[in-house]
Amino acid sequence: MTFFIQLVVTGFAQGMVYALIAIGFVIILKCSEVFNIAQGHFVMIGGYLGYTFLVPLGLPVWASLLAAVVVAVFMGLVIERFTLRPLIGQPVLAVIMMTIALATVLSGLATLIWGAEYKAYHGLLPTIILKVGSISIPSESLIGLIVSVICVTLLMLLFRYTKIGLAMRATAEDLQVVQSLGIKATTVYAVSWIIACIVGVIGGILLGGISGANMVLADIGLKAFAVVLLGGVNSIGGAIFAGIILGMLENVAAGYLDPLLPGGGLAQVFPFIVMIIVLIFKPHGLFGLATIERI
Repeated sequence: MTFFIQLVVTGFAQGMVYALIAIGFVIILKCSEVFNIAQGHFVMIGGYLGYTFLVPLGLPVWASLLAAVVVAVFMGLVIERFTLRPLIGQPVLAVIMMTIALATVLSGLATLIWGAEYKAYHGLLPTIILKVGSISIPSESLIGLIVSVICVTLLMLLFRYTKIGLAMRATAEDLQVVQSLGIKATTVYAVSWIIACIVGVIGGILLGGISGANMVLADIGLKAFAVVLLGGVNSIGGAIFAGIILGMLENVAAGYLDPLLPGGGLAQVFPFIVMIIVLIFKPHGLFGLATIERI
């Protein structure tokens, strides 16, 4: 029982990081109705930025995180201004294809700058260990949990109590009404992509602190996609809940199911199996809104 609780607690911490990354996915989807295929590549870039600022440059953790956020803001502005703004008013498929091209470009940049090599920075993050009885949370997982909770809380406050947050929510509901009220859709889109880049980069730093920075971090975008579908594509709260659930399921599967199979690996696909089962019986996800079209 202790082993099971340990897996669930550690999976909860990992799931919060997944939820943070998925929120960036949901924001882009809600504001522009586009699936951002490059979200996982933001995570990959974040992992490599964490290594760059912590190891070669030797910056303290707080300065490294701040520098990575600054780079993420710049990256979000450049991406929105030069690749996506010219496509406003174009078919959604064209924008999705642009995000695919963007993912390819980011992979190329990572190969060019870091050589697509595995970069580790274990032990450079602060050592914080929480132990309750025989249950303990590893330092990197606990830091990921704390940072993710803080970021998710700040984002929820931003959406609910700030003007730009209200504008983003309104744009997600009806773009034409928002434009008639004098709100610039381009500003909302820019802020959306900045937030998506920030949460992706922060998630990459946190995951990189656990498993190291490598090109495989880009695959986290698939898990974020699974989280979004499971929670409901238009629900930020659903993304948080689904991220936690999938994180715990993945960890429990790694602990109990992988040892039963030669070579293991079931933990990586188990969350997707659960997602498929849920979507068969609830196609709009756990918290998604069913769209009714009148003919």
